[in-house]
Amino acid sequence: MTNPAWRALFPFESRTHEVPSGRLHYVDEGPSAGDPILCLHGNPTWAFHYRRLIAEISPFQRVIALDHMGMGLSDRPVEFSYTLADHVQNTVAFVDALDLRKITLVVHDWGGAIGMGMALARPDRIARVVVMNTAAFFIPRLPKRIALCRAGAFGEFITRGLNGFARGATTMTTTTPLPADVKAGYLAPYANWRRRIGIWNFVRDIPMEPNHRSRATLAGIEAGLSSFRKPVQILWGERDWCFTPQFRGEWQARFPKAYVHRFENAGHYLIEDEPNGVIARIRDFTS
Repeated sequence: MTNPAWRALFPFESRTHEVPSGRLHYVDEGPSAGDPILCLHGNPTWAFHYRRLIAEISPFQRVIALDHMGMGLSDRPVEFSYTLADHVQNTVAFVDALDLRKITLVVHDWGGAIGMGMALARPDRIARVVVMNTAAFFIPRLPKRIALCRAGAFGEFITRGLNGFARGATTMTTTTPLPADVKAGYLAPYANWRRRIGIWNFVRDIPMEPNHRSRATLAGIEAGLSSFRKPVQILWGERDWCFTPQFRGEWQARFPKAYVHRFENAGHYLIEDEPNGVIARIRDFTS
């Protein structure tokens, strides 16, 4: 994890916050007095996913990027549940501890459900939300390649033994190939079986079954969206095979007044395919 080829892309000071299950890693850049942008990643990424946004916006505005438990540079506790509810609880505790207010919440992938769960629990702390290729509601569709990674012991072997989920993501999530140093940055925290516990548990926690441990939590978050009254910006990579334009349509149905921009030639890692367009629109939205 000391490889300068990717470290040079992520030169930010590491910070940690203690929660009952362990230490959460985060970066906090920019003027401390400013209203914060809080970035929440998904699976199998980490705060590195937001490196360009942090670098471009932090000279003018405070930007915080948090690693979920088991991901990135955060701890890997064996006893942690790794459920949606507990990731939400950790994020609420983090926001409360740092006393973040007037937050611009930026969410991607699993960050959508976690972030909206936090926003519904602490609406008074939220100013606006930026949604990128994510969901906070149930759609009864799971791509076969993800279903395979979720298939019991075989799925765990693919995900933790072969690092198939994280490695696959470095080639399947963008429409333009990622440079070698960027791939290295995405994979750096996930070097062995133990360090991939968070990736595996995020895959396991996709609540497809009616009796799944996180189905009720997701249903509660989905129900809460109808009462959420903050401004929403939807930025979408239209060539995402996982969070397809159907998901964007679901967000638009729930937030018909949202500002929407479709990036027609971008994939799931929207900010990798269209960094300048994404960052410019977030800056406009927060100004």
